[in-house]
Amino acid sequence: MYAVVDAGGKQAKVAEGEKVLIELVEAEAGATVELRPLLVVVDDRVVSAKDELMSASVQAEVLGVVKGPKINGFTYKSKANERRRYGHRQRYTQVVIKSIAV
Repeated sequence: MYAVVDAGGKQAKVAEGEKVLIELVEAEAGATVELRPLLVVVDDRVVSAKDELMSASVQAEVLGVVKGPKINGFTYKSKANERRRYGHRQRYTQVVIKSIAV
């Protein structure tokens, strides 16, 4: 059984017991969050109708906040002696999927 969930404007394919990085969520470590399923696959049956998904739920436990990979950027303008280096590390919430219910 697996599900495709909406997590912060992005979609993620999840299964029970799996650790997933999602967009930053305002929740403490150890808290339970509910993710909205867009699609649930149970054996050979696919649940994708809106009325069936209203009763479906995906429960996840927050493990903590982690940082993604460092992204280095560099901009310059030729013939103008203008250069700028910058870096960025996105923060994510790491969750473990506890249950998928239809």
